[in-house]
Amino acid sequence: MKEFIISEAQTEKAVLVGLITPNQNEQKIKEYLDELAFLADTAGVEPVKMFYQRLDYANPVTFVGTGKLQEIKEYVVENEIGVVIFDDELSPKQLRNIEKELQVMILDRTSLILDIFAKRAQTAHAKTQVELAQYKYMLPRLTRLWTHLERQRGGVGMRGPGETQLETDKRIILDKISLLKKELASIDKTKSIQRKNRGKMVRVALVGYTNVGKSTLMNLLSKSEVFAENKLFATLDTTVRKVIIDNLPFLLSDTVGFIRKLPTELVESFKSTLDEVREADLLVHIVDVSHPQFEEQIEVVNKTLADIHKEEKPMIIVFNKIDAFSFVPKEEDDLTPRTRENVSLDELKNTWMNRLQDNCIFISAKDKTNVDELKTKLYSRVREIHTTRFPYNDFLYQQYDDVDDGSLDE
Repeated sequence: MKEFIISEAQTEKAVLVGLITPNQNEQKIKEYLDELAFLADTAGVEPVKMFYQRLDYANPVTFVGTGKLQEIKEYVVENEIGVVIFDDELSPKQLRNIEKELQVMILDRTSLILDIFAKRAQTAHAKTQVELAQYKYMLPRLTRLWTHLERQRGGVGMRGPGETQLETDKRIILDKISLLKKELASIDKTKSIQRKNRGKMVRVALVGYTNVGKSTLMNLLSKSEVFAENKLFATLDTTVRKVIIDNLPFLLSDTVGFIRKLPTELVESFKSTLDEVREADLLVHIVDVSHPQFEEQIEVVNKTLADIHKEEKPMIIVFNKIDAFSFVPKEEDDLTPRTRENVSLDELKNTWMNRLQDNCIFISAKDKTNVDELKTKLYSRVREIHTTRFPYNDFLYQQYDDVDDGSLDE
């Protein structure tokens, strides 16, 4: 079967394509394409140019207009571009027509994220989830994979032998999806038993947008070596560590990061991975405060959390990367309206963040700024949960000056 998802790191050059619509203004689509460029770089593809067009809605045949598609084709040919990536999910019809016109590999945001997940997956659990998501994505797009084959003719008494290659492949994939779901159910059952065997310790889960510093903070709090780098979805497999602050132990889990337009296939496949979030007693929402659109990222995370678990959980918001925060002070004679880039961190703290009171803290995990204050806040919240649950056993450990943390992998 023809591959249509990148499976190995490549140095292919790529162009990115997005639409300016009534729901996505020019500033918004530039932000989305910047994020798509980061995704492409994470997948091992070099984005060299961005194309966007203003339309009321995506062209149902070619996504963009025919004139824009021709412009993209000319650029692709002149610059020997190997990949064209679209910011939104393409329908099978759009995918087929665009590929026929451009004659290069066509990816959309979904297939690009699926590829990154496939490369990042390390455990059997994550690999099974990614494979299931890929097959679900592939199923409606099989017609594109077999356009080079002629359909066999069936007739009365010839229904079996008359089965087409397309139908055969569809049946194979449906069987594979069924098998993967069974495997996933078996793994989930094992995971559930593991969670039950962890005893009565309070569970804390780190959540947040991708690449906001969750794994770096996990390493600081648990004194462990969870993989962390400046790439999207550096952490895919859920990691759990036992952390001891002062005399109080609790379980800390690092979960997969969220992102805008997360593919439906992945949301469904990775719901079991996010069981750590569902079963957590306290959520620590990490936010990259240096990102220009961090408020929108907060909304994306909150919406995804609401989809995973309907009930609200206690939460601490940790505004990370204050070391990278920057702003441009306005000149006194500049009468133009102030924008976000003109607002200082101190001014931001006095906006809606001020209403969070003790439920938020500003840190730099990289420079370890205010990390001790975060530990104090965590200790207070975890102890409160623990003493409520076990009123006659609020201190489980004797106090030591320095305690080596144990670890529990998942």
